[in-house]
Amino acid sequence: MNWRVIGRSLKEPEMRRRIFTVLGILLAFRILTEIPVPLSNPATLKQVLDNLFQSSNTPQFLSFINTLSGGALANFSIMIAGLGPYINASIIMQLLTKALPRLEALRKEGEYGQKKINQYTRILTFPLAIIQSVGAIYLVRQSAQSIGGIGDITAHTDWIRWVLMIGSLTGGSMLLMWLGELITEQSVGNGISLIITIGIVSRLPSNIQSLLTALVTKKSKWVIFGHKFPLAKQTLLFGAIIVAIIVVLTWLVVKLNEASRKITINYAKRVQGNRAYGGVTTTLPVKLITAGVIPIIFAVAFLSVPSFAGTILSSSKSAHLAHIGSDLTSWFQTPSSTTFAAGGWHPYIYPVFYFLLVFVFTFFYTSITFNAKEISENLQKQGGFIEGVRSGVQTEKYLSKIVNRLTLFGATCLGLLALAPIIGQIFINTSITIGGTSILILVSVSLETLRAIESRALMVTYDQYSEPDFFYEAGTGAEAALGARRLKFLPRRKKKEADKK
Repeated sequence: MNWRVIGRSLKEPEMRRRIFTVLGILLAFRILTEIPVPLSNPATLKQVLDNLFQSSNTPQFLSFINTLSGGALANFSIMIAGLGPYINASIIMQLLTKALPRLEALRKEGEYGQKKINQYTRILTFPLAIIQSVGAIYLVRQSAQSIGGIGDITAHTDWIRWVLMIGSLTGGSMLLMWLGELITEQSVGNGISLIITIGIVSRLPSNIQSLLTALVTKKSKWVIFGHKFPLAKQTLLFGAIIVAIIVVLTWLVVKLNEASRKITINYAKRVQGNRAYGGVTTTLPVKLITAGVIPIIFAVAFLSVPSFAGTILSSSKSAHLAHIGSDLTSWFQTPSSTTFAAGGWHPYIYPVFYFLLVFVFTFFYTSITFNAKEISENLQKQGGFIEGVRSGVQTEKYLSKIVNRLTLFGATCLGLLALAPIIGQIFINTSITIGGTSILILVSVSLETLRAIESRALMVTYDQYSEPDFFYEAGTGAEAALGARRLKFLPRRKKKEADKK
């Protein structure tokens, strides 16, 4: 990362305008997360939601959505749906692109085809936003009844208020999609990823505050060198262990995110007329975790279905259905230290299914994003080949074999990262919202944003390299033969060495 170039680019008005525009949009997003949904008794609902998310039995799905939305779910804000509808629409369009030949042909048309697919994605986002808005209201209502301990929060809501609630949530989701695209247009990072990252970062102060609250207590006195400090010794030890685990986990996530297998591609040399083409060697990087965090989002969404269905069945008049609903709710509830201490095999159902779903979805999504057959065909058309491997079917099998091996290790690591908060809750009796998944998002988005800023900085400062301050003056003799002007940051060759040559 060239920090000098980035620092030099901040002197340019265009670069400052782009960065301040992005910061302003992110600030607007944080303000929107504090606007509540128009519903009766907002103060009571706010207290119930605070108790819900401070509980150790908070469902993993609710904690994950609250983290990604930047606390919008805890505030019952108009941003509850967040970017979920847009992300789901993008995934659906990717699947349809592989399934429908017309969409696949449209994707191959270049920029025009990509614009049309993006337009279809925005159109599909609208109905998905309506569906997820209704689902979010019902999800909060069921959670408030089961965990919060109050009745139906929508009991005295007429159809006009329902339309207003759903309209505000849908409008908030569509507005957030528009803000994300505005950020992307500034070419300093992906807007959707940055909004999700800011949502995660905004939860850090509350997590640090809860840790400090547990650390500083008047009941416990820790004597250090004859002085008494109001610190809980055991909590301080746990805090130090948590910080050390986060540092190690961040280092591992950086390594996993940047890890890739580089396959050497050779291009045959061919002559057309008086010109020769090809004869070069390049590399084809294959990432260890190609799917990113998408498998975890899929797995959390799928695991929320049995618990949600169990909550609905528990209120059934049939004793048999109520018993099934109670079992589903208890089996697919996020385990905590209390449930593990109780013993039995029930607390292990959720982690096992969670790991298996992340593992399966990693292979599924990687097979969609990395098309070995298409890459093999493109290499064959361009005259490229892998040394020791025949073009065509053999290249396709070779690439598929490498991708499957990398995905096997990557899916295992991704599953363990997803289970990190649950494993942490076995030792600490509190809800951990910033886990391996959040760290993976933070690391990948941070690296992607820094690369985008560096690329934009190079474009902004490109004209500066033609100024005299960046070049040596023209020399004489052998120095002039080496080039009339040279960049100052390139090492100069000594005169004696130049004269010898």
